[in-house]
Amino acid sequence: MNSTHIHPGFDAAALEQFTTAVAAGSPPLFAGATIHTADPLVGTIENGDLLLGIGVAAGTVVGVGTGLVTATDDDGMVVLHCGGLVIVPAVIDVPGILGARKLRTANRGTLAAGAAATFAVLRPEDAPDLETARDTLLRRPEAVLALVVDGEVARWGFTRVIEAPQEQGPAEGGATDSPYLGTWIDETGFLHQMLTVDGRYDETRDGREHAFQGRFWITGDRIEYLDDLGFWAYGDFIDGTLHHGGYVLHR
Repeated sequence: MNSTHIHPGFDAAALEQFTTAVAAGSPPLFAGATIHTADPLVGTIENGDLLLGIGVAAGTVVGVGTGLVTATDDDGMVVLHCGGLVIVPAVIDVPGILGARKLRTANRGTLAAGAAATFAVLRPEDAPDLETARDTLLRRPEAVLALVVDGEVARWGFTRVIEAPQEQGPAEGGATDSPYLGTWIDETGFLHQMLTVDGRYDETRDGREHAFQGRFWITGDRIEYLDDLGFWAYGDFIDGTLHHGGYVLHR
């Protein structure tokens, strides 16, 4: 299989070539960079390669180290040559940094095989070491040359690629056509929750009416609540049931 090689100036043409190749099934490889993996076992890799997954492995790192670029034609990769640049995790995992997770593989802010492919590409002067790189991400996000989130390009050449998240308001309009409107009752009868067309919920607990009231909105199978008292909560609709706060509710 033929590979695609891109020597990017991180311009629009390089992005189009990269995304087109990935969409056609080419595994993306970021090659030749200094990689601050934040993995205590691996550390920093000079002239390193970072291979991302596709298909069932999409959104994850499937390989990290040196020499991966030698298999580009075998695996039909799209190679983004990143010589002279630095790649760092874009997630800062404080428990992982403090060694508070039970397993090294449970660290969330690393670029280890099997970890989420969420990382930033920086210039060497902005990331001479991992600590400085983290400081750059927090204090000078404008210095991020490229950003990949769960395997998808979010920023390229200092320009946002994905749309900024929209502020979510009350469920005005969104709740009226939801299939999940109505009254939900938990298996013991303790909790009754009414979801109404105006985007409001009303809970009865152990016979106490209006125990909690507030706004809600539904996105897919997830419901988020903003109570009138000021706290947030959420639930998930799973196989015709509503899972919320340890309760399982049925229509």
